Amino acid sequence: MTTHRIAVGIDVGGTFTDLAALHADGTVHTSKVLSVASDRAAGVLEALRVAALNGSQIAHIAHGTTVVTNLLLERAGARVVACATEGFTDLLELRRQERAALYDLAKQHPRPLVEPAQVIPVRERITPDGVTLALTDEAIAEVIAAVTAQQPDTVAITLLHAYGDPSHERALRDALVAALAVAGLVVDVVCSHEALPEIREYERMATTVAEAYARPAVRRYLAGLSERLAQHDYPAPRVMTSAGGTLSAHDAASHAAALALSGPAGGVTGAAAIARALGVSRALTIDIGGTSADVGLVDDGEPLVERGGAVAGVPIALPRVLVEAVAAGGGSIAWLDDGGALRTGPMSAGASPGPAAYGRGGVRPTVTDAHVVLGTIAPGEWSGGVTISLEHARAAVDTIAAPLGVSLERAAEAIIATADATMARALRRVSVERGVDPRDVPLIAFGGGGPLHACGLAERLGMRQVIVPPHAGVLSAVGLALAPERRESLVSVMQRADDMSAASLATLLEHEARAMRTDGDDAVSLNVRWWLRARYEGQGYELDVPVQPGDTPGSVAERFVARHDQRAGFVLDRAVEFISARTTLSSAAWPVHFARPTRDGVLADGVDDGRAMARVLEGPAVVRLPDATMRIAPGWTARSLEIGGWMLEQQR
Repeated sequence: MTTHRIAVGIDVGGTFTDLAALHADGTVHTSKVLSVASDRAAGVLEALRVAALNGSQIAHIAHGTTVVTNLLLERAGARVVACATEGFTDLLELRRQERAALYDLAKQHPRPLVEPAQVIPVRERITPDGVTLALTDEAIAEVIAAVTAQQPDTVAITLLHAYGDPSHERALRDALVAALAVAGLVVDVVCSHEALPEIREYERMATTVAEAYARPAVRRYLAGLSERLAQHDYPAPRVMTSAGGTLSAHDAASHAAALALSGPAGGVTGAAAIARALGVSRALTIDIGGTSADVGLVDDGEPLVERGGAVAGVPIALPRVLVEAVAAGGGSIAWLDDGGALRTGPMSAGASPGPAAYGRGGVRPTVTDAHVVLGTIAPGEWSGGVTISLEHARAAVDTIAAPLGVSLERAAEAIIATADATMARALRRVSVERGVDPRDVPLIAFGGGGPLHACGLAERLGMRQVIVPPHAGVLSAVGLALAPERRESLVSVMQRADDMSAASLATLLEHEARAMRTDGDDAVSLNVRWWLRARYEGQGYELDVPVQPGDTPGSVAERFVARHDQRAGFVLDRAVEFISARTTLSSAAWPVHFARPTRDGVLADGVDDGRAMARVLEGPAVVRLPDATMRIAPGWTARSLEIGGWMLEQQR
């Protein structure tokens, strides 16, 4: 009988669906198929079919999904009615009262997910000192009548200071659920004290509304995917969260906002595993796919997790792996603006029709077409059922070259340089804004296009080392497969460090860990971690500080001061206060063994580049990898690694 000892990761991208199968001995097998834009589940099933995996072999399937991101981009989510404290119903409109662009008076913020007419005032008021206006039965009845009249798909409740006292939110939720059921309406009611129990009313309301907006579609998608997998005897999927762990499909359906960066988080998780295998503690990462380039940061061997950020203009203040996405993927379309300047993106050719070189009907030039013209992507058969045509690529790039009056090669170089400039700016933002000098760290480049652009990006940033990992083209799927199952808890603290005792801190953390455990948990195999969100008293931003068993509030405060100095470059003579505590409960990560394959790749001119032996290549050269292409720029050398993949270094 076959044992269940294969962990499967499936990354559904805009162009390709990638699969990685991690076997019990840690070996990795991968496959790649074209995504089906109209039916994401079809791509998942096709990837499993191509990998020749049956359900009896699989321990779990971990899935990265773009469902929430697409909903927010397309504004295609549920019809939400929001309930807010009377006098504070315009929080989503006011935002933080900052301009969309400081010097562009015509630029506007994206519209909120709910219009003003869909925000219902609630006659109640809680302050940090207690209840000043009680929530009465009459006030509840008014809200019920207003909500019922609008016939929403979901309801989002955000009342003032509910992170500290959720009694009013709970009372309103219970009354709404009961009344809507009587009226024959089955809707989700999402409360802010459950979605985000932290200070800052705008971010809390925006996150709660985002959860309500995305939850119905996420629930339908995961139910449909689970059903179709079950029809082929596959297990229900786990789903990657923005914070880098996985949830069961059942739990993920109730944490839609936590899935906003589901796919990109897998890539940084995979890159962190590569960094640990090489003994690298800190690195920048870039994942260049068909639609976008995702930039991240590995710190102390782990993906850097932060709070906040926006997805498609919607603030979601939940923990997330630091990822900044820019529209500079292989399918990004090159075009000339009204002033004749060359641009790339944000439009993408996607999987259908794809770049012109695919010969599937695309005629507009893309970054991939530019590489084909320059010979860094060779014509012929590629993975995922793609055939590259030089003729089609040249015809597309000529639509840029002719108006500019330059050669095809010069136009192709300009397209790539434009995309590189966009990605380099993102790498600077991710690193420099967090006190990291990019010149001091390596760049881990993966995705189908990462190894192609790595040297050019490194040169722009003054970086001298590039790591091209094994399985570079499908590393996000590898990260999904090895990611642990993880549950997270947030709880408000709002206390100064010098007012908190060591005993009260220990009690708080242990209580949160116990509250997350279930009867089926194996306590021995679970890993518990804690963070305190801290700031100087009166400060407008916070940092997450890891907490170890036995830490005192004072030692955590000292760790915050050191981290603040590293990040911001200064310290203040002020008390440190703790805003909230985050607890994670994780299973063990799936074992993985990276090893050099018998053949790492073939040079672009068709010459075999070696057999399982260490070797060094000098640029300029192009190496065709099993699932990507690596360009070694002039002045760079590439050394094959024991774990597979390559270390590229600029010669001094």
